[in-house]
Amino acid sequence: MPDASDPAMLAPALIEAALWAQAFASCALAGLIWFVQIVHYPLLRQVGAGEFAAYHAAHTRRTTLVVAPLMLAEAFAALVLVVASPGSATPLAGLALVALIWASTFLVQVPIHNRLARVSRPGDFTRLVRTNVIRTLLWTLRAGLALWMLPAA
Repeated sequence: MPDASDPAMLAPALIEAALWAQAFASCALAGLIWFVQIVHYPLLRQVGAGEFAAYHAAHTRRTTLVVAPLMLAEAFAALVLVVASPGSATPLAGLALVALIWASTFLVQVPIHNRLARVSRPGDFTRLVRTNVIRTLLWTLRAGLALWMLPAA
């Protein structure tokens, strides 16, 4: 009887599903982060001081509804692919990119958003746009890698 804990026993269909889920989530997030970088974050400074707190709170809630499921799906798919291919550098690189994106998100961008939620300062807008370049580049690389990993049609 085969050992169900053996990563090599993961069904090929599960691996293919993880590859497609990863590609979808990574490409969606890459497209979204480019929009945020070029359009959304630069326009934050255009919101009036009196309306900013309510705008930022709504922005944060709505963005989380879109981004969180995609980030979780991307991370789960990356983890499945690492488990399915122990020792393989490509899935490991994909998971490392996810870890770097999450680190940037939660250690850099979220604290800036938390400051903006308390008081909007012009320097924070600039810092948000400049530091978000990290995620923009990482998600672009991540999407490229995810597409490259897809099985040939």
